Amino acid sequence: MPTIDPITPQPHLHAFAGYGIELEYMIVARDTLAALPVADRLLTGSDGEPVNEIEAGELAWSNELVLHVVEFKTNGPAPSLVPLAARFAEAVATVNQGLAPMGGMLLPTAMHPLFDPDSETRLWPHGQNEIYAAYDRIFQCRGHGWSNLQSMHINLPFFDDAEFVRLHAAIRAVLPLIPALAAASPLVEGHASGWMDSRLRYYRDNQRHIPEIAGRIVPEAIASIEDYGQRILEPMYRAVAAHDPDGILAEDWLNSRGAIARFERQTIEIRIIDIQECPAADLAIAEAVVGLVRWIYHDDRRLAAAQTLGTEDLADQLFAAAREGSAVRFDRVDWLALFDVDRPMEGATLWRELVGRIELSDAASGILLEMIDRGSLAEAILDRLGRAPTGETVTACYRELATCLAQNRLFRS
Repeated sequence: MPTIDPITPQPHLHAFAGYGIELEYMIVARDTLAALPVADRLLTGSDGEPVNEIEAGELAWSNELVLHVVEFKTNGPAPSLVPLAARFAEAVATVNQGLAPMGGMLLPTAMHPLFDPDSETRLWPHGQNEIYAAYDRIFQCRGHGWSNLQSMHINLPFFDDAEFVRLHAAIRAVLPLIPALAAASPLVEGHASGWMDSRLRYYRDNQRHIPEIAGRIVPEAIASIEDYGQRILEPMYRAVAAHDPDGILAEDWLNSRGAIARFERQTIEIRIIDIQECPAADLAIAEAVVGLVRWIYHDDRRLAAAQTLGTEDLADQLFAAAREGSAVRFDRVDWLALFDVDRPMEGATLWRELVGRIELSDAASGILLEMIDRGSLAEAILDRLGRAPTGETVTACYRELATCLAQNRLFRS
């Protein structure tokens, strides 16, 4: 069974000295918006054969579990978040150009609103597919929580054990705020699901028969890297062993909490952020999340208070926000006190205050305030569709969202 050895300090990035961003998009048919399983025709090497990853300057393109999703990511740590929206927008334009002869294009938002996972799922069949095959054998990866959930991941580095503990504590405290700003998945199979962040609900539930893998999504408080291994990783490895006798999945990436340690690259990866309508919105959210994590990380008083917060209490706030979006009423005053708030507060009001307190670029600040005034993307989509959406009105709305992605601009309800 794998164990986690304490990290010996070595030349590596300190906290907030670099950033890794990953953005996932669904590939769809331009005429119908149906999922188009052609990622292996897009991701090819010099010999024309499918590959798992292509380097493209500052970014890389890579495959995911299914053939209708492509991921863009920083090609190594980026020194600043500010230029990345433009870089990702350029990648979107390049890939859309490559998909055009196949009749395809990229679609934003965290869930395709009309996708039928039973009939439309096609797993990646090429390199490293033994991992995907193991997941499919254990979890039957044909539900929305597997084949229809696109997100942004943020990777933040840590140098040693002390930085890891501080970063982990700060991140877990910030997680519940995220869906109130970033929820972008209100529809499932053509109908309003009752959740603004349906993707997060499926993410929570899709591995429930091995509950050690995802826990409560908000990770448990930990005191050291060794403690992390004992409290989170080793129980997970023991639980999956009966289903995975060859140990294919016994790696730290099996952890499906909302923030996970990636020890091979010494980062913590935040995984619960719905993909938005364009990279400008995604990177503005990334700046906001990183700004809040940094605010807590560098304040010993806030950090000590964060370490005392109960995982279930934080998870309750997280999933309240996932249901309600920016209209959520946050009511855990011990948690809100971390952000200098002494009373229950609506999500949009809280985010408006926080944007004024943390370090942000002017561009990100402007985008965030416009998003807060509009409501989360999920709320904007539902406002546009009204009470009785049809297949035609949903398709028209999401076609406009694809245009927002192509033009790197916000969607307005």
